[in-house]
Amino acid sequence: MSAPIRFPSDFLWGCATSAYQIEGSPLADGAGPSIWHRFTRTPGLTRDGENGDIASDHYRRYKDDVALMRRLGLNSYRFSIAWARVLPEGKGRVNPAGLAFYDRLVDELLAAGIAPNVTLYHWDLPAALDDRGGWLTPDIADWFADYAQVVYRKLDDRVKMWATLNEPWVVTDGGYLHGALAPGHKNFYEAPLASHHLMRAHGKAVQAYRAEGKHKIGLVVNIEPKYPASQSPEDLAATQRADAYMNRQYLDPALLGSYPPELKDIFGEAWPDWPAEDFALIKQPLDFIGLNYYTRNVTRHDEANWPLRASGVKQAGATYSETGWEVYAQGLTDTLAWIRDRYGNPEIYVTENGSAFYDPPVAEDGAIDDPLRVSYLKKHLRAVHAAIEAGCNLRGYYAWSLLDNFEWSLGYSKRFGIVHVDYATQQRTIKASGKLYAEVIASHGAVLDGQ
Repeated sequence: MSAPIRFPSDFLWGCATSAYQIEGSPLADGAGPSIWHRFTRTPGLTRDGENGDIASDHYRRYKDDVALMRRLGLNSYRFSIAWARVLPEGKGRVNPAGLAFYDRLVDELLAAGIAPNVTLYHWDLPAALDDRGGWLTPDIADWFADYAQVVYRKLDDRVKMWATLNEPWVVTDGGYLHGALAPGHKNFYEAPLASHHLMRAHGKAVQAYRAEGKHKIGLVVNIEPKYPASQSPEDLAATQRADAYMNRQYLDPALLGSYPPELKDIFGEAWPDWPAEDFALIKQPLDFIGLNYYTRNVTRHDEANWPLRASGVKQAGATYSETGWEVYAQGLTDTLAWIRDRYGNPEIYVTENGSAFYDPPVAEDGAIDDPLRVSYLKKHLRAVHAAIEAGCNLRGYYAWSLLDNFEWSLGYSKRFGIVHVDYATQQRTIKASGKLYAEVIASHGAVLDGQ
């Protein structure tokens, strides 16, 4: 019989969101446009031309949403700040009304007993800075640090957890290499530059926090563990390339002070020789790492799949979400153990974990039964507990996402929320997965025993 599941009494239980995906009102009260505001207005780039103008209307309904968090029993909430709300031109002039929104949100959270966990950048670069080169210009590291300093000075008296960047891999791979996400570039030579300047900006923002802040700051990365499809030399080498590109490209420089050598093999002449002083800037002491985990990848050699020469192999009999991601909870335990072993067991939080599945209409009694998401949540929470039992320095878990929201280029076609949003009325309804999560929190995990 397995040991009972009990999480530590001081474990952080949260949900995560991002500004452009839930706030709506992107230009309200003097805010400037972001690259996502522009991207969604370019025909053919998002599903049915959908955009975040309304999204989940959180900008106007944040008090109701905090009340929902309290009903769920959350003791932490991870959200991002829209850079262009605070600095409409991305630099220089501060917009007091934009900063005031986050000031009110933080106060509302604290009044409800919920600790705010703030991410400075979740993909929504001010359009004015994109016009100046965006993540392709070295100047952006200073622009980002200046923005961060404004926010620290306003909120650090009440915010005790900060993250610089969310998923720099997605920013670069989607935004600069493959063009599927804002700003929509597709350029082999731009991708390494964007990645490097993201990491330099991270380093500068951490330095700024050490000068201004008094609490914790970290970096949030998405990790998709790579498992070889076979033990052939070709598949093993492909797996190493895929792992270096997605999983080590950002953690290695941040924590070890160098890039994985496989990146030179992947990018060839497009991979620059970086100056040594850049690595001294990037490798700032961090208080924690945030891990976003959704799925794994079983990897095989594939010469035709540029630029990694690797592709994923679909697994027979496995469950896949509506985004085509395999449900594989063991990968979360494996990834946490990998971070423990490779990087010296840093303090870590699962800052995103969730799934998109079909949700039936709201039943007559007001219930929404989402059994596949319930199953996903149970499996992954058990995987989290197994990692704690294996000695991982894991301090908290944030479900993605609190609310159904705007899923980037996929528009409103994929629902990740544990709370359903009727986009016509903005009515919120806690799904069965949300009710389960509340029970897990209230019982410190005991409800997962024997399930």
